[in-house]
Amino acid sequence: MHGTRTSSAIWSPQVDALRASGHPTHAIDLPGHGTRTSERFTLEGALRAIDDAVSSCGEPPLLVGLSLGGYTALAYAGRYEQRIAGVVLAGCSTEIRGKPVSLYRRGAHHVTRWFGLGQGTWHVVTDMLTAMAGYSPLRDLRRLLLPVWLVNGARDPLRLDERRYLRALPGARLTVVPRAGHDVNSHAPAAFNRVLLDALRELTHRTPQPV
Repeated sequence: MHGTRTSSAIWSPQVDALRASGHPTHAIDLPGHGTRTSERFTLEGALRAIDDAVSSCGEPPLLVGLSLGGYTALAYAGRYEQRIAGVVLAGCSTEIRGKPVSLYRRGAHHVTRWFGLGQGTWHVVTDMLTAMAGYSPLRDLRRLLLPVWLVNGARDPLRLDERRYLRALPGARLTVVPRAGHDVNSHAPAAFNRVLLDALRELTHRTPQPV
């Protein structure tokens, strides 16, 4: 799942690498983005889009989300943990609840692909802020039992609560990618792909069926 005002197209280096390694991979557009720009973004709509993709998989998949996609992936895991094998959360290591919207607008000044450049129309930013207001990723993290990987670019201004995330879920694994920014999968695709392949390898060894 992609971030705000981008689309599934950002995942092409990951889709190519994972499919080449024999892992069926699906990159989806969230409501208000890509092929779904005519729709308005809501959290419930995003969760339905994720569930449709999960339901199409032959086995419980590994969810991978960047920024808004990471928050929605975590929200999905909080509701439907039994349907997935694990979660990779990138560029979303900041607690939303209790922090002013202006913080995200300042961060977006440095992360133009999130609030500035990319596909979609500007109403999706307002829709996103409205939909996610009050959502607590830490609340969902604390109750997860499945494997979780955190991936952040070292230069990402939105990794404010990285350590709180690790305290919330002590078993989570954190990778900080040097010289990468918020769009860590695009800034350092080889490093990001290694995390994904390692995660899939671990999940394959955990269960009798690969994901």
